[in-house]
Amino acid sequence: MKRPKKPRDPETDAILLHWREAVPNDRLAHLIKDATRALLRALQMRLTEHSVSLGQWTFLRILWESDGITQRELSELAGVMEPTTFTAVTAMEKLGYVTRKKMPNNKKMVYVFLTPKGRLLKRKLVPLAEEVNRIAVENVNPQDIAMMRRVLMTMIENLARDEARPNKRLRIPSTRELARRVHEAEGNNRARLRKRA
Repeated sequence: MKRPKKPRDPETDAILLHWREAVPNDRLAHLIKDATRALLRALQMRLTEHSVSLGQWTFLRILWESDGITQRELSELAGVMEPTTFTAVTAMEKLGYVTRKKMPNNKKMVYVFLTPKGRLLKRKLVPLAEEVNRIAVENVNPQDIAMMRRVLMTMIENLARDEARPNKRLRIPSTRELARRVHEAEGNNRARLRKRA
C-alpha cells in the first residue's frame, strides 16, 4: 500500500501531529470529530462553487429523497430546530431551489417542494460528495473501509441504545431549560465569590 503524500496545509499537519505523536490514544470521539470536520470542509469547498452552503446541502439531500414533506418533517430528518429549517428554506426559496405550499386540506402545515432548478442540482452536487469520499479513502485497504463502516455502525447503534434508556439525568434539556440551568449556575458562582470576599 502506498503511503499517502504529506498534506501541505499547516492546520492539517498540526492535527495529524497531534494524533500521531501527542495523544495517539486520545478519545475516539475527538478523532471522529476531526475526520468529520475535514470531510465537511472538503465538501463545502466544492459546494461553494455552486453557491450551495453545507446546511442547504443537508436539506437538498433529504428533499431529493422525500420531496413534498412538511418543514417540521424536514427539521426532524435533518436533526435541526425548526427556526434553522425556516431560515434555510427561505434562503433556498430565494435561490429558486424550493417552493413552499400550504395544502387545501390543511392550511397550518407548510410543505416544501423542490423546483426543477433544485432537482437539477442533484446531478451536479452528488458527484462532488462522492469525490470527497473517494479522496478520503485513497490508499485505504477496502477491507479496512468495510471494517470501519461496521465499527461506526455498531458505535451508532450502541449510542442510540444508550440514549433510549429511561434515565432523566442523561436526557438533552430544552433550550429554555438549558438557559435556566446556566443562569442558576452563574448565580451560584457569584454567590460563592461574594462569600469568599
